[in-house]
Amino acid sequence: MGMTAADGYTIASLDTGLRALRLFLAHDTLTVSEAAERLDVGRSTAHRVLSTLEGRGFAIRDTSGRGYAAGPELVRLGRPAGFGRAARDRLGPVLDDAVARTGETVSCVALIGDQVIVTDGRESAHPVRVALQPGRTGPAHAEAGGKLLLSRMTADQVCTLYPAEELEPLTPRTLTSRTALLSELALIRRRGHAVSRGESAPGLNAVAVFLGGSSWRDRLALVAAAPADRSDDAATARRAALLGESAAPPAGAHPG
Repeated sequence: MGMTAADGYTIASLDTGLRALRLFLAHDTLTVSEAAERLDVGRSTAHRVLSTLEGRGFAIRDTSGRGYAAGPELVRLGRPAGFGRAARDRLGPVLDDAVARTGETVSCVALIGDQVIVTDGRESAHPVRVALQPGRTGPAHAEAGGKLLLSRMTADQVCTLYPAEELEPLTPRTLTSRTALLSELALIRRRGHAVSRGESAPGLNAVAVFLGGSSWRDRLALVAAAPADRSDDAATARRAALLGESAAPPAGAHPG
């Protein structure tokens, strides 16, 4: 991969290191020879780059000792908020409160690129309910939680995330253009909550509010999802308010 139009401002060694990091997205392990070939550099350069990454925790020696694998710092950098025991312990009471208030299935979701992932949740006691699916991913533009988290980004950031005007349709109700998405995100910023009405799956409606986080890496949304037949406008607005009460930090606490 060559350098871009900003070549005059590019630090070659840093560019090589960043390209080496990207190799770990597609390779579980890399030998020095493999890295040199894919980076189009000499073996000595590849060895220095991998050794530097190892020294900073972004790479580790694999069990054979002949190659390198993604290190703990790289794994930590790519992991969204909401995972791990500490996060589950902190968010558990919020989820318990939200399912009690709304009576519907609730979940925490995080943003990974243009996808959202369910990190945790609680399932409704209704006989007919939305099933909780921890670890499930889906297109952010089609889901209430995804749109809520996208609304916390600037328009320029959203356009970088969605370079094409056309968006993937999941159902006939899914937003299919970046222009429409940007318009809805502006509405979400004013309204304070996001809604999805059959956009990710037919017959499923959801509403989401902001749960916390100061950057794209640790922001979370709190979502309540229910069958469409008990999710008219009034019910959706009421759930948004109830979710907001659950998500509100305790008195005297600073929002995350």
